[in-house]
Formats: sequence, structure tokens, C-alpha cells
Amino acid sequence: MNLPASFVDYTRALLGNEEYEKFAVALQQDPPVSIRINNRKWMMNHDDYSLKKVLWASEGYYLDERLTFTFDPLFHAGCYYVQEASSMFVEQILRQYAKEPVIMLDLCAAPGGKSTHLRSILPEGSLLVANEVIRNRSQILAENLTKWGHPDVIVTNNDPSDYLRLPSFFDIILTDVPCSGEGMFRKDPVAIEEWSLENVEICWQRQRRIISDIWASLKPGGILIYSTCTYNTKEDEENVHWIREEFGAELLSLDIPAEWNITGDLLGGEKLPVYHFLPHKTKGEGFFLAALRKTRSDGESILNHDIVKSKNQKKKDKRGGTPSSFLISRENLKIAENWLRKDILDKYVLTTEDTTICAFSRQYQNELAVLKQNLRVIQAGTTVGEVKGKDLIPAHALAMSTSILRQGVFVTEEVTYEQAIFYLRKEAITLSVTAPRGYILLTYRNIPLGFVKNIGNRANNLYPQEWRIRSGYLPEEIKTL
Repeated sequence: MNLPASFVDYTRALLGNEEYEKFAVALQQDPPVSIRINNRKWMMNHDDYSLKKVLWASEGYYLDERLTFTFDPLFHAGCYYVQEASSMFVEQILRQYAKEPVIMLDLCAAPGGKSTHLRSILPEGSLLVANEVIRNRSQILAENLTKWGHPDVIVTNNDPSDYLRLPSFFDIILTDVPCSGEGMFRKDPVAIEEWSLENVEICWQRQRRIISDIWASLKPGGILIYSTCTYNTKEDEENVHWIREEFGAELLSLDIPAEWNITGDLLGGEKLPVYHFLPHKTKGEGFFLAALRKTRSDGESILNHDIVKSKNQKKKDKRGGTPSSFLISRENLKIAENWLRKDILDKYVLTTEDTTICAFSRQYQNELAVLKQNLRVIQAGTTVGEVKGKDLIPAHALAMSTSILRQGVFVTEEVTYEQAIFYLRKEAITLSVTAPRGYILLTYRNIPLGFVKNIGNRANNLYPQEWRIRSGYLPEEIKTL
């Protein structure tokens, strides 16, 4: 690995000669591979796997080698997510500071590693808004959150400045800001090619603009989580110091064991409670994190006027009727309701848009209305089904749901590994002769994989076209969980 000379000089001065030499050796080694288990879907039998725990993440594990994730049906079913171990440290903020239900924003969320993690550990009854500014990346974010299967999620596609329209709306905001990517050198050679001191200058200024845009959306007393995947103090400590001085924020410290070998403030002098992951000390890539609390004297704590407006608008829409009310019959709504678990019907409401039926938290209806008035919402809750002609077709999101789908409402058919791969390629599936006609939920190792419609001589594959495995061959050696 040929590191830029200016990076070597800067980092050597920052760490000192002895520490830098250890750091440089670590960068020449293969990066560790880590995953995070979705325990709402899959209770992994630890006796079947020799996995080493990620100390700061409740469901994080290191793998001995990289698997062929693309060809693992459990990966596509949302049973686990491939995530860099150091970035799982975000969990510690929520474990130590989020004790009650919150409304949280993951501002720079694609492809979804931190969002799926946050959704697993947020207190029950919380709402997560996951945002991505780039349109095609927001679709990848929505896909990964759909596979993860939690219903209390909204996906938006907006610039950070758009959130200025939502003052004092969020209890917690994660800003995993775009950075110079020094912590990605081992994983991505392009990161080395694109690095420069000029880019570092551009990045720290862009990061401050993002924080300035989003700060007003944080409630007084709320928490901002600031993180990067870089080492330099311009994008890390110096920006945290700027946030504190610019907005009067309170830095929050974390109670962490010394054996985790997490590095603190690299600037010296005043020791800020910030957290660096250096590859020669911790098993992971470069990661930096700090948490800051917004002072309570900072304006209102709730967006009362907009929420009232949304209620009035909702009543007006109900009186006037909506296009979807004519496209979706009461019979189809009844069918969709029958697909849901009976014990959640008081907590979730069925909403309609054009030909689609979704289930969304009754508790956060007003908040969703406010978001739709001010932002580009591309997904909210769990899509239950879509009307085509007279039929209601069950949505793939319903199959992926961990808490919405009623067990036993669809006939299930267990498939082999080969059949699962055919399905995930959106190829034809042949079911057993005993399989009834109609919609059937395929399972692999008893985990829902998705729907088909059995029409007798064949089964129509309902896997989303844009999510299919595009490779037409299988590797000679397949390694899966």
C-alpha cells in the first residue's frame, strides 16, 4: 500500500513515530470481516459457528474469512448485515443515553448499515427516519431497511438543508458525515487515490455546513452523534470543538472498558470525550465518534403548529376523498388487514397511496404527515400489498417483516439452497405437486424468503426485479453462514 506522502507526514506527527510505525504495519494487513445478526429474525446457534464477538456491539461478530455473501440466502432475507465492526460503536450511545422511545434521524444513512443497527437497538416504540441525499443510494437504503424488517422506519431522500423546515423535531440525530475516508484505505484503494490535503480541507468545511443545516432540527436536550471514517483532527476533534463553541453544546462521555483499546483525543491539551478506532489497537477500520447534547434553553421542543396543520389537512382530505380511495376497495383493505397479526392492529393503521397499501405506526401518524409536507418521503412503514386489477398482491416487504405478518396466513413452502438462488435471481421456481394454488411464502431454513404465485403448472416469481442476483453463475467454492 503506497500511502500519500502528505498523509504519512501528518499522521506520523499526530501519532508519534512509535505509534505511527505500528499503525502503518496494521494498514498493510487484510481488513477484518464482521457482521451483525438480526435477532428479530434469526437466533443464531452459537454452537454451530466459531465467531468472535465484537465487544461493543450486542449482535456483532467477526468472521474468520469473507463469505460469498451475494450467494447466501440468509443475507438476502435480512438475517444479518455485513458491517464494519468499529462503526457498530454507535450502539453505545443509545445504550447509555436513550432509555425512552425517541424520534431519531440517521442523516447520511446509505447504504443502511448504521440504520439497520439503530433500528435494532432503539427503545421499543421509537421511530427512525433514515435519509440519503443521492436518489439511487436512497433506493439501496430503502431495500436494506425493508429486508431488515422493522416497520417503524421512514426513508427520505433530501439534502440536509431541507431539514431546516423541521425545527426541534428529532430527539437524536446521527450525522455520519461524508469525509476524506482515511479509515477506508485498507478496504478501498480508490480512497487512497482520491485522498489529498485539499480534499481534507473541503471535507471539514462541508461537515460544518451539514451540522449547521441540521442543528435546528434537534430538540433542546436532544443528542447529536457526530462520526467520520477518518483519522485527521481537522475533520474530527477540531470539528467537535467547533460544534461545542458554535452551538453551546455539551459533550457527552461514555463509560467504556479499557480493554476495548479505544483511543481518545489526539490533539492533546484539553481532553475531549471523543473516540478513535485505530487499526493497530482495535480490530476494525478507522472510525471516529463524539456525542453532544443540545442545551435546553434553545427554543421550542416540539413542532406544534405543523402537527396541528397536519391534523386539519388530514380531516380535509378525508372529506374530499383521495385518488387511492377509488383505486383500493374495502374488500382489498380487509384482505390486507387479515394478513396482519391481530395483536398489532391497534398499534398500526393501514394507509393507501395510489394502488399500494402500507402499515404504519398509529402513534406517529402526525409526524409522518409533517414529514410528507416538508420532505421527499420514499418509504414509510411496511408495504403490505399492491392492487393490480382486482387482485391484491402481497408485497415483498410483508414477507420480510419481523412484526407485521401473521403466521400461518399464507401457505409456506421450504426450498433448497439451489431453489433459493433460482428465486433470488428471479428465475422460474418449481414447487412440490402438493403445493396449493395461490400466493405461497417461500422459506429457506425456515426463514421467509419471499412470495410466489402458484398457478398450477408453474409459479410466478414475485421477488423484486431490481433486487435480483444478477450473476448467472455460482462460484466454485461457496461459503455461507
